[in-house]
Amino acid sequence: MIAARARIIVYMRLDKFMKVARLAKRRSEAHEALEHGRILRDGKALKPGHRVVAGDTLEIHYASRIVVLRVLDVPLRVTPAVVPAALYEILETRREQPEEWI
Repeated sequence: MIAARARIIVYMRLDKFMKVARLAKRRSEAHEALEHGRILRDGKALKPGHRVVAGDTLEIHYASRIVVLRVLDVPLRVTPAVVPAALYEILETRREQPEEWI
């Protein structure tokens, strides 16, 4: 008899993950950024309800910088024991140049 291993995939809405990981101050700010297309995965804008899983690579466009990060872990529950810095790894940070803003 072959025993099947159950693999649990943990996911969370992207706007909630950004708030839990402290990538945004409030969930409403994360939601707004997502609706305006400032958060990308594989060059495509994401929606607030996108399911984040460990291994996703996200590109976040803040006001004056761009941060590329890899999601390392998605918590089952949001508790005080969750360490935001352990949820993601920053791969690249770069500043936007003023001529790109026009």
